Amino acid sequence: MRLLLASKSSTRREMLARAGVPFDTAEASLDEEAAKAGLSGAGFDARGIAEELAQLKAISVTGVAGDLVLGSDQTLELPDGTMLSKPRSRDDAKTQLRALAGTTHRLHSAAVIAEAGVAAWWCCETVELSMRPLSEAFLEAYLDREYEHIRWSVGGYRVEGPGAQLFDRIEGSHFAVLGMPLLPLLAQLRERGYLAR
Repeated sequence: MRLLLASKSSTRREMLARAGVPFDTAEASLDEEAAKAGLSGAGFDARGIAEELAQLKAISVTGVAGDLVLGSDQTLELPDGTMLSKPRSRDDAKTQLRALAGTTHRLHSAAVIAEAGVAAWWCCETVELSMRPLSEAFLEAYLDREYEHIRWSVGGYRVEGPGAQLFDRIEGSHFAVLGMPLLPLLAQLRERGYLAR
């Protein structure tokens, strides 16, 4: 039995490796933006989109019999229920951070395990993040230092780095903020006999 991670995310790879989980990576054959647009058009909310994208990634990978395929995704939900996408530029990242400053948003982090192309387990954790008010000077200095690291991050932050300075309060799993509901996943892998009990 193998665990195949259907994700390009270096953070998710690092999380599994640091937790001592043996895995291989596999490319999910999914146009994420098109799938997200379709799900949004079909009326899925931010949490539902994270769950569905994780499932689509997991079932898009074909392994050999007995392989477990892990798909994972996150969505960032603004207080009004709308979602942010990845910033297209530094100015876009700055606009997103300005919009989040002084508010509380939600991050939905989903994971799905598929076997033989069928979703067999899923979990989604939601974290509430309260961002402090941010001055223009702070934003400029932050983006000077962090933009290359956060350019692919929805919301424009890495809480495991200087992005921690953006927040007053975070309620929920740190692992979910990083990109995966890791503790429930580890419990599921133990239950399936993939990890030692």
